[in-house]
Amino acid sequence: MLVGLVDVGIPFGIAYSFLIASPLLNPVIFFLLLALFGIGPTLVYTVITFTIAVVSGILLERAGYGRYVKAVMVEKTGCCDCHEAGGPGPSVHKRRITHSLGFAWTLFRQVVPYLVLGAAIGAFIYGFIPEELIVAIAGPQNPLAIPVAAIIGVPMYIRAETVIPISAVLLEKGMGIGAVMALIIGGAGASIPEVTLLASIFKRRLLVAFVITVFSVAVLAGSIFQFLAAGGFIVS
Repeated sequence: MLVGLVDVGIPFGIAYSFLIASPLLNPVIFFLLLALFGIGPTLVYTVITFTIAVVSGILLERAGYGRYVKAVMVEKTGCCDCHEAGGPGPSVHKRRITHSLGFAWTLFRQVVPYLVLGAAIGAFIYGFIPEELIVAIAGPQNPLAIPVAAIIGVPMYIRAETVIPISAVLLEKGMGIGAVMALIIGGAGASIPEVTLLASIFKRRLLVAFVITVFSVAVLAGSIFQFLAAGGFIVS
């Protein structure tokens, strides 16, 4: 989709904002956060990630980073959704509805295994890893907990559907909410496979900017969450 946006002439800043917002603000993450952490943390998370996605796109476009996108083309196919006489007919709409329902079911089947895996890992952490260890490493009193969690999350090859249930258990065990959010954002925003794929689209300078953006989002959001939790504005 990113290549397609660039290919049809969408401004680079808009395409880059899409790249940042798409994994961090997808409905799966939103509703999982809502179910596990409540409305307050979810709204804070949404505002922070949305704002940084927009601002980073604007800043990088103004800095001329669009020139670091490689010349990649999307192979186009012919359109078969329209009748020769004009617009789509009832049968076309029916096929689209059927296709959408099939896509929704496929997406559901893809997400469920990761949720189960996340719950299983979370159960293991809950039962076997001492609270004292988690608090000592990533508790709210450790000033390095948030950047360390972001560093771990950025290259971590794990889906957000998996990391969020794990993070809920870590939070219950005593991990600071700032470090938890940094881990979620780092894990959802970037991974080694994603960076590898982006290397075929972005030149090195833009690729580095992408990784720095995700890391910065994770650290900034984590720090804001920790500050709000310390002030009692959100309940961790």
